[in-house]
Amino acid sequence: QLQVDESGGGLVQPGGSLRLSCSASGGILSIGVMGWYHQTPGNGRYLVGSVFSAGTTTLADSVKGRFTISRDNAKNTLHLQMNGLKPEDSGVYSCYVGLTRLTDDPKTYREFWGQGTQVVVSS
Repeated sequence: QLQVDESGGGLVQPGGSLRLSCSASGGILSIGVMGWYHQTPGNGRYLVGSVFSAGTTTLADSVKGRFTISRDNAKNTLHLQMNGLKPEDSGVYSCYVGLTRLTDDPKTYREFWGQGTQVVVSS
């Protein structure tokens, strides 16, 4: 079964930086898209950024110029470099692994989620 592991969250002062990492492992044939979602209490979950296997990337307008998203297809890893952090960036960041095919069932596309990593931006 595919496993999604996240790391890099923590407490940082406004204006600081964090780097989130996501790693997918376990019987992977292909991954179509990987992304980071941000969730705060009462505000639901929204897409921060994503990277498709062909290289296309997306970033939410609220983080453009501050965040950079990158992916290593060979290692099935995804990174989110977060600079110029603001208090409103606080919340849980979850890694999304979508359009995924596993070696034991190559005809089925699946999606997986990580447990989430907490980011707190506060002075």
